[in-house]
Amino acid sequence: MKKFIMVMVITVFCHNCALFAVDPQPVTHQQFQAVNADGESDFGGLNPPETVVLEGIILNSPENLLDPTPTDPHGMGGEWQIYIQGTGSDHAGTAVWIGQNYGILGWIPPEGSYTSGEWIDELVRINHDPNSGYLFHPGDLVQVTGKYVFYNGKNNINEQHDKDPNSNFDIKLIEPALGLPQPDLVTLDPNDTLLDSLKDINDDFIFDSSRQTGCEHYQACLVRINDVSFVNPELWAPGATMEIVDSGGKTFPVLLGRGHGIQVGSNNLRPVFDVIGILDQECGLPHTAGYRIWVPDYDANGLVLTSRNQRRGNLPGDINYDGQVNLFDLAKMASQWLDCALGIGDCSVD
Repeated sequence: MKKFIMVMVITVFCHNCALFAVDPQPVTHQQFQAVNADGESDFGGLNPPETVVLEGIILNSPENLLDPTPTDPHGMGGEWQIYIQGTGSDHAGTAVWIGQNYGILGWIPPEGSYTSGEWIDELVRINHDPNSGYLFHPGDLVQVTGKYVFYNGKNNINEQHDKDPNSNFDIKLIEPALGLPQPDLVTLDPNDTLLDSLKDINDDFIFDSSRQTGCEHYQACLVRINDVSFVNPELWAPGATMEIVDSGGKTFPVLLGRGHGIQVGSNNLRPVFDVIGILDQECGLPHTAGYRIWVPDYDANGLVLTSRNQRRGNLPGDINYDGQVNLFDLAKMASQWLDCALGIGDCSVD
């Protein structure tokens, strides 16, 4: 109860401060995710902006992390979440989240939830660029404008649990198919002098409030850890939390997503494999632990726990992967056919 009251007071205080904000404030992910020694948000000081603007590369298909299917009001119902990672020197990232059934929360009335129809309309809105109708994919560079809440260790763009259109976040396409960032190669071995480690000699998470090293530095970014094994491979299932271990006995949680390649019985990884995923955090007070690697999907390659197929929403005839079948697909197919005929294109079949 004390924690609940504290959260409510802080929220009201910040909202009152934000009344003086005029325009959304462009910020970097590094600025937005700043934390103090306890892992609490250190963004914006005493007068944080109400709305921020962030640019980044989409790291995942939302349906591969959380189930967006609308349900009756038990639990949060449908949920949608993407991560966007900064580019260039902005080495950090941010989660963007929305849920259906806000009415299950104690301070929001039942009518504060989305109906199934409203929820589907909202999913259509946030999954497509408002100007072109383009369906967002991992690897797209986008601009996100919205409000936010600090939750379990990180600032998240969201609606602040308010379905009023005035609380909407907006996503706009900057450049399609820019490509996923190169995963940062990290280690669990604190004695490795070549790579940054996520664990210390006691197998505890490395927390650095300056966000220059350890888990905070890589939060909401793509990372890669090589040469690990599952502690309990039999736990493999959609949404399962698996534990990986390296040759020195250091461990790290891996959260499996909901992609089509993650099903009971679909684990064909060799005993020692690599992992590529999104470094995430879900941690209560203090917010200095609770890190995990979230792997949205797996493509059954046997060597690396990841998926190289990053497209989503593919329809028969959707040649350019924009979620629509139209003359643009015909034009691209004709262009590819001509390139193949001249021997200057990639004629392989995906």
